[in-house]
Amino acid sequence: MALESRKENNVVSALAQSVTLPKMVKVRQLFDPDHINKGSIPAIVHKEMSRPVFAKGINRGDTVAITCGSRGVANIAVITKAIVDFVKSRGALPFVFPAMGSHGGATAEGQLAILTGCGVTEEFLGCEIRAAMDAEQIGVSSEGIPVYADQYALASDAIILCGRIKAHTAFRGPYESGLYKMAVVGMGKQRGAEKVHECGFGPLGQLLPGLAKAVFDNTKIIGGIGLVENAFDQTFKIRALTPAEITQEEPSLLEEAKNKMGQLFLDRLDVLVVDRIGKDISGDGMDPNVTGRFAVDSVKSGRAIQRIAVLDLTEETHGNCNGIGLADVTTKRLVDKVDVDVTYPNVVTSTVTCTPRIPLFTHTDEQCIKIALRTCNDIDRDNPRIVRIRDTMSLETIWVSEALLDEVKRHPNMELLGEAVDWPFNERGNLW
Repeated sequence: MALESRKENNVVSALAQSVTLPKMVKVRQLFDPDHINKGSIPAIVHKEMSRPVFAKGINRGDTVAITCGSRGVANIAVITKAIVDFVKSRGALPFVFPAMGSHGGATAEGQLAILTGCGVTEEFLGCEIRAAMDAEQIGVSSEGIPVYADQYALASDAIILCGRIKAHTAFRGPYESGLYKMAVVGMGKQRGAEKVHECGFGPLGQLLPGLAKAVFDNTKIIGGIGLVENAFDQTFKIRALTPAEITQEEPSLLEEAKNKMGQLFLDRLDVLVVDRIGKDISGDGMDPNVTGRFAVDSVKSGRAIQRIAVLDLTEETHGNCNGIGLADVTTKRLVDKVDVDVTYPNVVTSTVTCTPRIPLFTHTDEQCIKIALRTCNDIDRDNPRIVRIRDTMSLETIWVSEALLDEVKRHPNMELLGEAVDWPFNERGNLW
């Protein structure tokens, strides 16, 4: 077996050997840095929730269920604790429950592990976390689609949603990722998420308002805490909204979030190298709104990238490889970390089966990047256009090949940070 492994490594090395990688230059992309300081968050949450129109829904002695999702939301532990503390200040009895559809392997234990990884624990919050996958059908949308809700949430006296509002990775509409989706998909657990996704992602933008109305009409949701982040994935805005205000204001908050989100200012690339992907980065591992590589035909992008090379999974994704199917080449290191028992429940529920497919994979990072470049068509091989990013949430500092320097110099939101250098591969051919 060891001999076979070495032989295979020699073959892959030979395939990559003819490729010469260009030198790379560190570049800063300039985004609006305005954000809310972490220390100010509790006071802002308290002020927002203190609005009489919102606070009147929280009464002394009430049990109040508070959602917590699975994405890499900035300051989620601090924000959730601030909501808990405000509910306590009203004399009510809060608890938190995972509202993340089928994530975490569609198990209560897996979803609790995700919350723990985000710092959302009973010790930190000062209240109970109630996790279960049981959900009850509570009604149907105007289109006849069943909607579900978490059993613990249904047994409470009031429900408060908390979610980040941002562009979705697979559909477009006035409501995308946000409080509506948290109510329908997150709070609906695996059963609710599955029923929604059976319709496909194409029409979901049009169906979501009707689905959300059915949930709001048949539960005790008193409102939600909507979060908007900037391009640095920092908390930019916090709004406490009643159900009516969610309907009215979430679309404008979504547009604001889209204007604030990070992006690549260089559109036409031969190879995009992504150091790591994960469910904590994006629902699709790497955000298609950044890469332009969408898993469904219902969303189109003008970004032209021939090959995407992905090098690793984040630790926080717990082996969930969703999104690797959107890459062209990856590494054996990443493949060895894949946990199908964590990945597949989310994939089957979403009905988008291409996202976890394993692409061509190599033994080292260097081979991965070189094979990606070698398989490009109709490019200037002496001056390839390559960008390397840490992940799609970390876009301020990137690396670009020398062929892109003139475009960087001309762009008002980009600046050079150094001279051209060789790729820093170690003795094993990896970048770390």
